[in-house]
Amino acid sequence: MSRVYTVAVVGGGIGKSHIVEGYEPNKDRFKVIAVCDLDPVRRNALADEFGIERRFENFDDLLAMDDLDIIDICTPPMVHYPMLVAGLKAGKHVICEKPLVGSLAEVDEIIALEQQSRGKLMPVFQYRFGNGIEQVKRIIEAGIAGKPYVGTVETLWRREADYYAVPWRGKWKTELGGVLMTHAIHPHDIFTYLMGEPKSLFGRVATRVNAIEVEDCISASLEMESGALASFTATLGSADEISRIRLAFEHVTFESDHEAYNPGKLPWKILPRNDETKARIEALLADWQDVPSRFETQMRRFWDALEGLGPMPVTTRDSRRALEIVTAFYHSSETHEEVSFPVTASHPKYRSWLPDGFR
Repeated sequence: MSRVYTVAVVGGGIGKSHIVEGYEPNKDRFKVIAVCDLDPVRRNALADEFGIERRFENFDDLLAMDDLDIIDICTPPMVHYPMLVAGLKAGKHVICEKPLVGSLAEVDEIIALEQQSRGKLMPVFQYRFGNGIEQVKRIIEAGIAGKPYVGTVETLWRREADYYAVPWRGKWKTELGGVLMTHAIHPHDIFTYLMGEPKSLFGRVATRVNAIEVEDCISASLEMESGALASFTATLGSADEISRIRLAFEHVTFESDHEAYNPGKLPWKILPRNDETKARIEALLADWQDVPSRFETQMRRFWDALEGLGPMPVTTRDSRRALEIVTAFYHSSETHEEVSFPVTASHPKYRSWLPDGFR
């Protein structure tokens, strides 16, 4: 019989999605035994809905639970770092929503701390998981796609004033960034997951849609380590909402499903250049097994990693790459200069990308 890991969910907003999509379908692997939230109404509503007996207002109470294996952090971004540090120092396994932390300096500290901790850390990038993305990944890794040429990422979402009525949103000190940090970070992660490491970025950010501190429009041109070229565009002012990723390789062109919040769920367009390539793809995918999307598969693979049955599905190194892109965007927009990767400790925004006056 497989081991069942006990979980405490911290934050009842997106935390509910973790329970519904991640833990409920994997009851043979996880059991949520505690909920922690500052809001007593939300805390009790979530606990009542899923029959969770232990309910906490204070995060530190979780650290003292001897029967708790995993702390799942689903809070606003500004408190991720201290919670991650406390959880890892307590020897707990930790899952944390994006953005992992608020600077490259902090993510490097977390990487070092994780190496010393009994616990393992998994950042959340749930959009990676699903049939479409995984089929594309398999084709690329099999060498069928060939040389990467170009790619585009469009994150065209919509956020009105009511979204920013939540006090911590739209502010540098609490959200830590805008569309780059809390929205486009997902499609950008998918892009690098499939296309590899970036070499350089030249970007712009702007606030054009809502009366907020942080950016809600971005655009950039990238060169990848492979030599491929790419463009990223995002806005929170679109009339409809889509996430669109298109990748042109030597032998195959791929295009994502346009579902804004689940681009991996449905099959992607896979356009082989000729019949020979088409036959190779069909043979490769002939034994395909369904991959549930989003949290269900990410949590299942986290369990596999804890049991030594597979690699960590998302790593702190993955989060560092995502935050490098964020850092490069802000620096390039401010200086009108191209930024090269990797972004190291000598970079002026290594310790913070927040504008002067908001640090």
